[in-house]
Amino acid sequence: MSLDEDVTAFASDVGSADPVTITGLGTRGGPIEGCRTVTAPSGIEWIQPAEMTIRCGAGTPVVEVDAALAEHGQCVAIDGFGTIGGALAVGHSGVRRLAWGPVRDTVLQVRYVSAAGEVVKVGGPTVKNVSGFDLCRLLVGSHGTLGFLADVILRTRPRPTHEQWYTSARDPWALLGELYRPSSVLWDGVTSWVLLDGHPDDVDAQATASEMIPVEAPPDLPPHRWSLPASALTTLRDEPTGTFVAEIGVGVVHHSRPAPASVPDPDVIELHRRIRHEFDPAARLNPGLDVFAGA
Repeated sequence: MSLDEDVTAFASDVGSADPVTITGLGTRGGPIEGCRTVTAPSGIEWIQPAEMTIRCGAGTPVVEVDAALAEHGQCVAIDGFGTIGGALAVGHSGVRRLAWGPVRDTVLQVRYVSAAGEVVKVGGPTVKNVSGFDLCRLLVGSHGTLGFLADVILRTRPRPTHEQWYTSARDPWALLGELYRPSSVLWDGVTSWVLLDGHPDDVDAQATASEMIPVEAPPDLPPHRWSLPASALTTLRDEPTGTFVAEIGVGVVHHSRPAPASVPDPDVIELHRRIRHEFDPAARLNPGLDVFAGA
């Protein structure tokens, strides 16, 4: 079947009556118990290298998309595990966000299945064709509570010709200020890791000037994810060594323990509740899932 036929079949599977949950490869959490489970369409429909776009099913593994784009010297700014739909539903950007921007900026067009079991298209295949509310961005990070992603058109980017991780004992903010567009700057309170890409000679010259040492890979990231203002990362100097890895310039902190309990703004909670009710009045899509708890 074509991807269009797969999307139609997927909408039929979702239906419009009983509680339903969606699952992919299980790398970003499993399905919700007590619900019927559906799986999004998979497969690459087309790649348009000249337009730097790709269309694929939301159930397509990220590694499959990455391998296909590599043949054209391109990639997408999505972490290389799980499915495309899972990555977008969770909305977590990878460690290259400093240079590549948030994952939501990758999405040009989405077709999703609504709580009524209907296929809805939002966005457009090119930026200049899009007007009105940007519902694609609303869907990214919604954890499937507003609709189940069926297929997407993504913006691609040139694949780096060369990239290298480096480490240094220097202050990460000093490195961020002197380096030319680093892809990532990580810091654990003692050591800094920097990812540079570009021409090998330029990358080596920057690393030498900043007294950095090449390494095979960045540090392993602790399991819990905090979100802080980028300017507040200096407060982590009081955290025990080895308990966190912070993304400098971004504000994401990967920590060994869950984020401190906080109470979201009641107005924000109410806004989320109203939006969810508009999209899913019967709360049948991933019922019981707390977007605030899963973010």
